[in-house]
Amino acid sequence: MDINTVRGLLTLVLLILFLGIVVWAFSGRRKKDFDEAAQLPLEENKDGNEEQNKHEGRS
Repeated sequence: MDINTVRGLLTLVLLILFLGIVVWAFSGRRKKDFDEAAQLPLEENKDGNEEQNKHEGRS
């Protein structure tokens, strides 16, 4: 096995890994989790931490 064979196999492994991640990310089973994660920056601070709210400019 020479270096070019190793590089070819590594490229193939990384391509398969990339395609697996794409399939995982766009699968219907993950939609609910990703929708919830997408709303996190838009949610209000629910912990009631008054000091953090003042620091962030909230009243």
